[in-house]
Amino acid sequence: MQNNRRSDFDVTNTVQVSSPGEVCGAVKKLFTATWPGAPFDAVVRGFDRLEEVFSGRDPEYHALDTVYHDLQHTLDITLAMARLCAGYERQAPPGRALGAERATIGLLVALFHDVGYLRERTDTVTQNGAELTATHVARGARFLEKYLPVAGFDDWVPIATQIIHFTGYEVPLDSIQVFDERDRKLGHLLGTADMIAQMADRCYLEKCRDRLYPEFVLGGYALPLSTQGGRNVKYASGLDLLRQTPQFIAETRARRLDGAFGGAYHYLEVLFDGVNPYMDAIDRNVVFLKQVLRSESWRMLRRNPPVFAAGEDPLGTTRGLAMGYIRRAWSQ
Repeated sequence: MQNNRRSDFDVTNTVQVSSPGEVCGAVKKLFTATWPGAPFDAVVRGFDRLEEVFSGRDPEYHALDTVYHDLQHTLDITLAMARLCAGYERQAPPGRALGAERATIGLLVALFHDVGYLRERTDTVTQNGAELTATHVARGARFLEKYLPVAGFDDWVPIATQIIHFTGYEVPLDSIQVFDERDRKLGHLLGTADMIAQMADRCYLEKCRDRLYPEFVLGGYALPLSTQGGRNVKYASGLDLLRQTPQFIAETRARRLDGAFGGAYHYLEVLFDGVNPYMDAIDRNVVFLKQVLRSESWRMLRRNPPVFAAGEDPLGTTRGLAMGYIRRAWSQ
């Protein structure tokens, strides 16, 4: 099955994670099986709102134009979050169950965890959402401050605007202000979903080389400039980013997945008869990448999946902007 996995399908090759409708249906099936009779309408409205803002139909925001953090990325993370919540709930210790409402909040935060990449229409300086990388999580939290009261979840704003930070690096994990252990667990599930879904993507390696690298350039991570005009090359190219990816995955697994998040990915195994398709897919990606790196046969990375972002040629536009940034950086 894995050899025939389609580029915009989840790790089980059963859910098209570029389709909001398909992902919403899969999430609903998990939700209603785990919390029978609990309302799901708020999650459905969340999917509708996500489509509205990502497509540019909201008057406050431009359409999503980030090519790595695109619509498929968000939907893939949301499906993984639903599975983690359902898996955890089936084996939660007494008094530690999430409950349907807390799970709903987790799903809504998953849906909007990258909404901070959206450029506001009043912003006349930023050319691409990737330029907002350094602050996108905090910007997502501000979006939730406005959205959750409208959705009927005023009381959850202080919690949701904290647990979104489990998906980023703007706030140290031990500084995130949540005090109920169930809310902290929700944050661990969210952070786990964000990491494992993207690293298990069938085209993760190509996406790192071709899409994440230019986002890192525009976000100031690949070639950061100092206030004195100097530069520090962290990633010299997309291939250089790939060379550092095995170490990144190993450190992410040790420090975040197994460390700070307490091995939360194991909660998936109850849903898959003891198997963990996400971790298996990540391991396959690492093995294949190491094979490519040893041979330096870059042609082995030949997949070219579609981009689910706005514009006629979002990838070409992003690459052009990144090249402009690089020329300016080296001209200083």
